[in-house]
Amino acid sequence: MTGIEAVLTVDLGAIAANWRQLSAAMPGAVAGVVKADGYGLGAGPVARALLAAGCRHFFVAHLAEGMAVREALGPGPMVAVLNGFPPGADGAAGLVPVLNGLPDVAARTAAARAGGQALPAILHVDTGMARLGLDAGELERVAADHRLLAGLDLLYVMTHLACADVPEHPLNAAQAARFAAIRTRLPAMPGSFANSSGLFLGPDFGSDLARPGCALYGINPTPGRPNPMRQAVGLEAPILQVREIPAGTPVGYGASWTAARPSRIATVAAGYADGYLRALSGRAAGILAGRPVPLVGRVSMDLITFDVTDVPLPSPGDRIGLIGPGRTPDDLAAEAGTIGYEILTSLGARYRRDYRGA
Repeated sequence: MTGIEAVLTVDLGAIAANWRQLSAAMPGAVAGVVKADGYGLGAGPVARALLAAGCRHFFVAHLAEGMAVREALGPGPMVAVLNGFPPGADGAAGLVPVLNGLPDVAARTAAARAGGQALPAILHVDTGMARLGLDAGELERVAADHRLLAGLDLLYVMTHLACADVPEHPLNAAQAARFAAIRTRLPAMPGSFANSSGLFLGPDFGSDLARPGCALYGINPTPGRPNPMRQAVGLEAPILQVREIPAGTPVGYGASWTAARPSRIATVAAGYADGYLRALSGRAAGILAGRPVPLVGRVSMDLITFDVTDVPLPSPGDRIGLIGPGRTPDDLAAEAGTIGYEILTSLGARYRRDYRGA
């Protein structure tokens, strides 16, 4: 360690504990969604920790992500690719494609015929997202002719909730009813329904396989209520320099903040190139010596500045907590006007990662 690296701490024990907590409350199996490099925390270490905890189903977004997770886990657990396979990739590395429309179904059944054996797949149906999944017209065709699915070993039929983080939204109940009705018209197969927030909507949203993502990583799946999950991430960045400035001195690009009193400014080695969002400029705070210190001036590519006037004099090399106890990813999200998902998945590759609790 050079002393000027920011350190991203990933508590694999907390991620595993979050999965076990969700699994204990669910009637069916619980998958681990490890797309976007495990929500920015490292898909390989996260997937291995979940596997050790008992998880046997994993979801990624892209084929390359699936191949990396398969390599990390070895044979055995299901690794499904939510965005499906690109042309010519059928059967790649023992992965399972999610079929998001009839063209995907046709490509997979053609590959099954060519190979002379049934191929595993997950059938995705749209119940109100208007994004991926078989639409109403495609569902009518499949319901009328189940032979369209011939040659497929359909492991699950899945759908995706659009408004699960708003429990009172009427679309939640509508999607549950639509999914139940659709399943009666398809060949019998297990169902996969709830995402992280959906797991907290009640028994109507249970299924054979839940697909939590953000909750595993400590993002609150119940906005507006206390977070039931353990925090899994910490981020500390070193102070490069401390300087005293007189009142009236501007700090940073655009002179967007000016000291109203004689102040002490700490310049810290992190910025938007590291995923510390520029939208946090003038809104966020760090933790130094157990006390909050305000972020002042704009977040730049590699540097941020904090007003540390009211804490004991720090030294270069001391670390300011950017995420940690009292500074959750959800806190930063609220300050940046975004969601915790974006905070985690934006975390850059320049941090030294410290994995704990595996």
